[in-house]
Amino acid sequence: MASGAKVRRWGNSLGIVLPKKLVEEWHIKEGDKVSIPNLIKVADLSDIFGKVKFKESAQELKDEGRKGWKEKRFS
Repeated sequence: MASGAKVRRWGNSLGIVLPKKLVEEWHIKEGDKVSIPNLIKVADLSDIFGKVKFKESAQELKDEGRKGWKEKRFS
């Protein structure tokens, strides 16, 4: 079961906050030791999208890329 956990700071350390549903499903209690074999950091790219702006339209960029290319016709 894939479930998101959030990393939080406690003093000089970091800890992982587990979702309530996961805690209840696995019967995890305070003090239990858990193994996290497939720890994967999820990248948040939402702040990147929408920041890149082009001066030209998509069609103008395509036309610029085609400059100097000759159309080949095969007989």
